[in-house]
Amino acid sequence: MNQDTFNMSIRKFLKKVGVTSQREIEHRVLEAIESGKLKGNEKLDAKVVLKIGDVELETKIDGKIELE
Repeated sequence: MNQDTFNMSIRKFLKKVGVTSQREIEHRVLEAIESGKLKGNEKLDAKVVLKIGDVELETKIDGKIELE
């Protein structure tokens, strides 16, 4: 295994996850505020599940997203 290639590949994947996740969260939160489902001052529970089947990895990451 080439450690540099492996490391760069992980970083590329995580960057894609971060950018895509932020875009989707922003879109859904703004949509929910516009529809009245959210007021805009909430703290939202968030969870990410990371799975890599080939190495039997499944980990959950919990957090909060504050709107105000």
